[in-house]
Parts: sequence; structure tokens; C-alpha cells
Amino acid sequence: MKKILLIAVILSTAFISQAQLNPVTWTYSAVKVGDKTYEIHLKATIQNKWHLYSQKQPKDAIIDPTLFVINANPLFSLEGKIKEVGKMEVMKDATLGISANQYSNTVDFVQKIKLKANVKTNFTGSVSYQTCDDKKCLPPKKVNFSVALN
Repeated sequence: MKKILLIAVILSTAFISQAQLNPVTWTYSAVKVGDKTYEIHLKATIQNKWHLYSQKQPKDAIIDPTLFVINANPLFSLEGKIKEVGKMEVMKDATLGISANQYSNTVDFVQKIKLKANVKTNFTGSVSYQTCDDKKCLPPKKVNFSVALN
């Protein structure tokens, strides 16, 4: 009985420490770049030895790409797609025959928008992403965001 209890404690401790692991921190901001025009910055800061994956992956990738869902808002329109600003790395694993586009340290995802009138509103949505280090990958995670436009 003591052995079963000890195994249960060890497994639950390992699960809890894995669940608390969060190697990516997100910050959100808006920069006015023109009349009624803003750049929304969704910046990921990535802990050392971890990687965040690009929105665009090669065909042989098995990792989930970073995905943004922008909530509809009748007060603005999106100008183009979300751009990635950072140093993209291409990871190739010859043993598994796969590759992936990834970022280390930081990456800034930038979406340009145009307000339809001079109003205050919010840019809201969610980001789904996956992170890996050299030994393991964490399950995909989804984070909601809201950026005030003044």
C-alpha cells in the first residue's frame, strides 16, 4: 500500500510540475501609426532553450503552428495578415525526417488595422500555440487577449 501511495505522489507531483511549466510570456500593445491606423503587437517572450512555432510550417512538420483567431469587430478592418517579426529558425530532424519553423527568445506578431471612425474599442481574440525544447513538447495552449485602442 505504501508503494502505491508513493508512486501516486510521484506521478501527481510530476504532472503538477508539468502543468505549471509555461515557457512563453505574452504581452500585447497597440501603436498608432497613422490616422485611424494601428499596429497591434502580440509579442511572445520565450524562455531559454524553448521554441515557439511559426504560423507557417513546412509540409513535413508535425507540430501545431501558432494560430491567431481575431474576434470580429465592426469598428475596424484588418489590413493584411499577421506578420512575424523575429529571427526564424528552421529545425531539421534527420532521424525523424521532419522539420519546423520556429523562434527562440522573442517574436513579435504584428497585425495592422484601420478604424472606421475615431472611436475607442478593443482588439480581441486568442492565440493557440505549442512550445518544445530539445527533449519534450508541451501540449498546445490557448490564451485570450484584449488590446485597448484609444
